[in-house]
Amino acid sequence: MEKLEEDDTPLRGIFCLKTRQDMKRFEETEDCFILDFDPFDSFDVKKLTFTDDHHEGDKDLAIIHETGQVACRDYPHPRHLCLNFPFGSTPNPSHCDLCYCYVCDKPAPCAEWTISTSHCNAYDSTSWNLSRKK
Repeated sequence: MEKLEEDDTPLRGIFCLKTRQDMKRFEETEDCFILDFDPFDSFDVKKLTFTDDHHEGDKDLAIIHETGQVACRDYPHPRHLCLNFPFGSTPNPSHCDLCYCYVCDKPAPCAEWTISTSHCNAYDSTSWNLSRKK
């Protein structure tokens, strides 16, 4: 078995990057690297935490730009997943133009939206899934 010289080896070092800041530098110099994060993830303001010390500063936070589309806001979605009218914190009969009934898969409001079984209250659960199958 012939020993390969160090320069002839097909194996190269692989780097694992933890932050976006590292990515730019390594893109310019390395052929291959592993990302320990999703580079397409957008910034999520819900992950921010504020302490009581900075409570007054909360008013200064504003989202000025966002990229890409959000499935449960920009495409048809079941009412319980609507981002325009969050389920449970807004009245369930409210809906946007892209909401559809989870039970009958028709645009909201369906014929049963607020009467009898109130499809506006449907979400992914055992009982509602049985109604969907019927």
